[in-house]
Amino acid sequence: MADYVLSIDQGTTSTRAILFTKQGTIHSQGQLEHEQIFPRAGWVEHDPAEIWNNTREVIGTAIGKGNASPSDIAAIGITNQRETAVVWDKTTGKAVYNAIVWQDTRTDKIVAQLGGDEGPEKYKSVCGLPLATYFAGPKVKWILDNVDGAREKAEAGDLLFGTTDSWVLWNLTGGVDGGVHVTDVTNASRTMLMDLQTLSWDEGIAADMGIPMSMLPEIKSCSEVYGHSTKLGTPIAGILGDQQAATFGQACFEKGMSKNTYGTGNFMLLNTGTEIVPSENGLLTTVCYKIGDQEAIYALEGSIAVTGSLVQWLRDNIGMISDAPQIEDLAKKVDDNGGCYVVPAFSGLFAPYWKDDARGAIVGLTRFVNKHHIARAALESTAFQTREVADAMNADSGVDLAELHVDGGMVANETLMQFQADILGVDVVRPEVAETTALGAAYAAGIAVGFWDGEQDVIDNWNEGKRWSPSMRDGERERLYRNWKKAVTKTFDWVDDDTEADEESAQDGADD
Repeated sequence: MADYVLSIDQGTTSTRAILFTKQGTIHSQGQLEHEQIFPRAGWVEHDPAEIWNNTREVIGTAIGKGNASPSDIAAIGITNQRETAVVWDKTTGKAVYNAIVWQDTRTDKIVAQLGGDEGPEKYKSVCGLPLATYFAGPKVKWILDNVDGAREKAEAGDLLFGTTDSWVLWNLTGGVDGGVHVTDVTNASRTMLMDLQTLSWDEGIAADMGIPMSMLPEIKSCSEVYGHSTKLGTPIAGILGDQQAATFGQACFEKGMSKNTYGTGNFMLLNTGTEIVPSENGLLTTVCYKIGDQEAIYALEGSIAVTGSLVQWLRDNIGMISDAPQIEDLAKKVDDNGGCYVVPAFSGLFAPYWKDDARGAIVGLTRFVNKHHIARAALESTAFQTREVADAMNADSGVDLAELHVDGGMVANETLMQFQADILGVDVVRPEVAETTALGAAYAAGIAVGFWDGEQDVIDNWNEGKRWSPSMRDGERERLYRNWKKAVTKTFDWVDDDTEADEESAQDGADD
């Protein structure tokens, strides 16, 4: 009798493997960071070979630390950074270019050309998404247009495309020797290439982007056996994009339930049941999950590009802190932000604005402001951006948020969580097991093979860990939020031809 399900969490900054018990607790894990590659301003890449090598290593670490054997593992689930595009040669197993990460903005001109006179809403009625640099489809077009020989190989049927779930699955199941080329409905719904109604690829959109259908993985549900690991012999039986996996791990199975994940970026999802709800307020319509042959469940999503990565920027680029937890130590030395606001529009602004031409700003500076205020303002920016998304969700759904379930790395930050409750005016609730992204993928895989009976087991395993209640006066809450909204407007329309020339000139100088 197997005792565990193995979850592979292929994230933006690291890859983890975690063995989960029947009770949904962590038995053992391994984790490795991978390099963040920034070839020029606005470009973000990962090395797919490094990701695959790290995946193999962390699987070995988790199994070794857990003193487990393959026979102890009932199934493998995969969750992943969504929208990050990998294109590889199926005959050699090598990527033709680095993975282009979801934060990357190089496809801005492609996006504008695709929209034409119809603009960003051109495909929204089909795929639920506005035309934006965020999504995977235009990234594939960029690779085919810019990598020597790529388009010819693609048209000859030699290239495959996938988000990182597909890349990991293909390699786990044999790679060039019979690797399975599959994705799930949640990841497919982030490419701009999938019809939300039919859950199949839209040939017209793929043709507009110049992407041969032969490159695309087969779309499956989130919970079924896709293949077996060639090394472990274990069935791979669950795939969910990271934010949908967290929603599943948080047991948000009822229409109207929502969660917010605090990671590299922030992502709030609201379960809308079997109904596809178009957004009128800057949110995305996406697939929440699909279990086997059951009907697909949909969601509204508010995607925020930069939250945890702002803390990384203060650490790695500015040198204000030496490790991420220090941000809270600095922030706690002051009672407020001193009038300073940090708007981290490093990759433009995502929900609810969708402005690719925005860039980051620190505003409200006076001689009074010091590094403690800036640290606090950096944390507060995460909460303010979440409030904007929550407001949009309330408007689209017609139902006010009652409480917010939270997860992800930043929820360990007590100062942030209290401020989040204050600025929302509702309770913020953290589960006992905060690693809900990896756990959600584990649940999907375990349900597929009978390790768990279904969603009720997930509900029964969920337990509240900590709750924060708002303590801020209404007038102060609205004053701070009004100033935040003013700060955001200062980032609009920053990028133009002169700005791009400056960025390219600076990059050329760095390369000399």
